Amino acid sequence: MLRLIFSLSALAAGLVSSSAFAMPSADGAQAARPAERGALMLAQEGNIDIYYDARGNRVLVDADTGKVIAIQPPGSRLDRRALRRQMRMQELGRAPAEDDDRYYLDNPDDMARFRRRQLEENGRVIPPPVDEYDLNDNSVDAYPPASNNDEGYATTYPEAPRSNTIKRQPLNEASVDPEQPGHGEVLQTNPDAQAALPPNTGGKATVDPSLSLGVRQDVAALQVLLDRGGASPGVIDGRFGSNVDKALAAYNEINGTNLKSTDAVGIQAALAQSGGDAFASYTITPEDAAGPYVASIPEDYSQKARLDRMGYTSVTEALAERFHMDETYLKSINKGVDFNRPGTMIKVANFGKLVSTPVARIVADKTKKEVYAYDAGGKLVAAYPATIGSADTPSPTGVHTVSRIALDPNYTYNPNINFKQGQNDKILTIPPGPNGPVGSVWIALDKPTYGIHGTPDPSKIGKTESHGCVRLTNWDARELAKVVSPGVTVEFVGGSTIADVGGTSTDEFTQQ
Repeated sequence: MLRLIFSLSALAAGLVSSSAFAMPSADGAQAARPAERGALMLAQEGNIDIYYDARGNRVLVDADTGKVIAIQPPGSRLDRRALRRQMRMQELGRAPAEDDDRYYLDNPDDMARFRRRQLEENGRVIPPPVDEYDLNDNSVDAYPPASNNDEGYATTYPEAPRSNTIKRQPLNEASVDPEQPGHGEVLQTNPDAQAALPPNTGGKATVDPSLSLGVRQDVAALQVLLDRGGASPGVIDGRFGSNVDKALAAYNEINGTNLKSTDAVGIQAALAQSGGDAFASYTITPEDAAGPYVASIPEDYSQKARLDRMGYTSVTEALAERFHMDETYLKSINKGVDFNRPGTMIKVANFGKLVSTPVARIVADKTKKEVYAYDAGGKLVAAYPATIGSADTPSPTGVHTVSRIALDPNYTYNPNINFKQGQNDKILTIPPGPNGPVGSVWIALDKPTYGIHGTPDPSKIGKTESHGCVRLTNWDARELAKVVSPGVTVEFVGGSTIADVGGTSTDEFTQQ
């Protein structure tokens, strides 16, 4: 009986044992559950080997395939969120981006990145780490990827730098056409198609005046167009300024247009309709080279009075005034040219025809420093930049009339009426000429000692002060003198007047 009971007990124990081995364990179910969620990819029924590297990182390795499943740094071993994030990034097949905008407050690495970005946004420079492989760095990416080269050495080398030599192109700002038949003739040329001739400097370094700040050929072309249209820009010098702005406004009023200084196409079209290219070729004649010219113009009035004539001092000064140009600009666009040699071809401004419409009324705007000329119908026909009086010697006010016109006048210096120049206390008569105190034109007003006249310094018109009169460039004053007659009204507007300070003009002339 006892033997039977013992046998039955052993049989029951065997059955219980076999059923237990056949059932999956709870641990196995828990290990398989993450695989279903795709969190931790385990193979071969969850057989995992755990290793620790030199930095204390915990490395999980599939025992059957040898594949690294995860690397757990010591600081994040118990951080389930960091571990889930790492495993999720592994599923996507990429490592966490260093500049990721997402930051986890419980992740020290994220907080360190967040503080570093804040410092960079505030303009503070963060120095790079001294050692790229810092022993204290426990991040997953602490170790660089292994080289694909079997020998462990890089086999690619940077290419040698290539030579990108920049070839300098010749400038065609200054150009001289081949000599053509005809003397003293103005021939239209295309400045863009002309070749530059470098000057002979004798081995010394020189600065090209045409390349100075603000000098542009397209601006000079605009100045030529304005001059053709009756709106004088003063000297043609290739520079923007108040004189160009005033001339452009007057040009639009005279011609009924809305041209802008930035409209290159419109400017070229207007040039083509009004006379062609802005620049032309001129052949220096024997008369141009002969003069006569004076060596220099003294500053002292007593020395001026001893001269026979206040003439030009050079061929370039005479030609610059003839073609309404600044003398320095004329030289700069004709580099290396001998102006004293007859037959020489030079490039000059093609300013076109002068204004010929009779003028019935003149307005001298002291605020704008501009003279406006109107015909009998009240239409603006011409405008000129001007120097009109000064704070010490203002111009008159109100309406006056033209009394007489004199071309090439002399100048009478009277210290009792005029300003005192140097030590000169006697009346002096300075001979006529373009370099005289009133230039080559005097348009007298009915108010004694006041008038409209030329100047020996055309580049200063609109930029300096006068002794109470209205000062224009010599060519503008001569153009105005040909279209006015005695009795034409001259109205002074704006600015201070002679009545505000008292006194008289210091400009006076006596016709020779």
